[in-house]
Amino acid sequence: MAASFIHRLRRTLANLRRDRRGAAAMLLALAVVPIFASVGLAVDSSMGYLLRTRMSKALDTAGLAAGRLALNANAEDIARQYFDANFEASGGSVELTSFNFELTPDRKFVTLTAEAVAPTIFMRVFGRDTMTVSSRTVIRRQTTGMELALVLDNTGSMWGTAFDTMQQAAFDLVDILYGEDTVVDNLWVSLVPYTATVNIGSGHSGWLAAGDRVNLSPGDYSTAGWKGCVEARATPLDTDDTPPSGGAFTSYFYASTTRTQDNNWPAILPELWRRNDGRGPNLGCGPAITSLTPSRTTIDAAIANMGAWHRGGTTGNLGLSWGWRTISPRWRGLWGGETPATHPLDYGTPFMDKVVVILTDGQNQFYDHDSGALPRSDYTAYGRLEALGVTSLSQGRAILDGRMASTCSAMKAEGIRIYTITFGASPDSTAQALFRNCASTPAMYRHAPTNADLSDAFRAIGGELANLRIVE
Repeated sequence: MAASFIHRLRRTLANLRRDRRGAAAMLLALAVVPIFASVGLAVDSSMGYLLRTRMSKALDTAGLAAGRLALNANAEDIARQYFDANFEASGGSVELTSFNFELTPDRKFVTLTAEAVAPTIFMRVFGRDTMTVSSRTVIRRQTTGMELALVLDNTGSMWGTAFDTMQQAAFDLVDILYGEDTVVDNLWVSLVPYTATVNIGSGHSGWLAAGDRVNLSPGDYSTAGWKGCVEARATPLDTDDTPPSGGAFTSYFYASTTRTQDNNWPAILPELWRRNDGRGPNLGCGPAITSLTPSRTTIDAAIANMGAWHRGGTTGNLGLSWGWRTISPRWRGLWGGETPATHPLDYGTPFMDKVVVILTDGQNQFYDHDSGALPRSDYTAYGRLEALGVTSLSQGRAILDGRMASTCSAMKAEGIRIYTITFGASPDSTAQALFRNCASTPAMYRHAPTNADLSDAFRAIGGELANLRIVE
């Protein structure tokens, strides 16, 4: 209809130009042309403005999506998919002529530009059939103020490529948060490796009971010394963030037995602690907690120092409890080292989040290296299985799962954001349900069946923790 109107208008103007009947016709022609040009320019400019607005919104959406996936090799493709989904080509009349994606080397800025050609309606009367519309958006990636605890499974089942993948995924997450910086304002990170026990560090012997063997009889640990692992306190103290003043800890001590397959020592072989044929009082004790630090260098070194430690089983519930303690204000001033006396901060501190990411490749369980011989399990932070008053591994698992669920609920009640990950083929439906329910929202739980899925999960979480702002 518009084309027909324009055709008729062109014919009318041509007739006016040929009309020699008087000055009135000429004056009319001279008046109509600038009026029509002004109206046509206004209408086509409005259409161009609306098109540019749609394009800008689509670029903003695409840029925010790309910002969350800055380390993903497919970030540009994903940005284009988001743009295409939000910028429809108006029935084919608008032609997208360019789309450009740029990520700065430090991954702090994502820049997207686009250009499109659209047909004019009125201005074609004056020989301009199309108009070019362009838009640009710049996304700055920042890190929200945060105390973040990474709680990672270091049990023997992680041995090999699974562990290497988890380690690299943790490096990637740190990469996303820090970029090329070694320190980011208001970003504090802790690392809590867990096995069948948790290592608080041998420098924290002051958290042990006065009558603990470390204080009264340190020679019991032979030449190796106490490595730093502790036993679980009596429930409910094993599920909460009560500080040592409310309940002292007991050092982990895997006593010597008469069977080589269990822990027949004092033939101390520290170099084999990570293996099933290790020996000694620290058998099954993994690397120590790294408490809150602002230093990327410190966290990278702690991640690199992790390893898969055999024996005992898996107590993800205790890993989670200790992750909570590294960011709980009830533990302020207790950690020392690179954690200042002012941290952890209060819950609800403005512009500061408290976040925990916990991963497992299996399920909470007691492990029995003797394959059924009494006692019914290896030694753990809870002692052996019988110490819980049960006789089957499935009963022991149910107790650990129940205590983990209690910890999850208590942490979420304090406003802590919990991300959970199950990794590989071993986590069964029960383990997946436990971790899904533990997460702050269902979307904050991820099951990663493959190594590639795990890498993607950590990058996605890192992207969500990165604070994205449109700056241009």
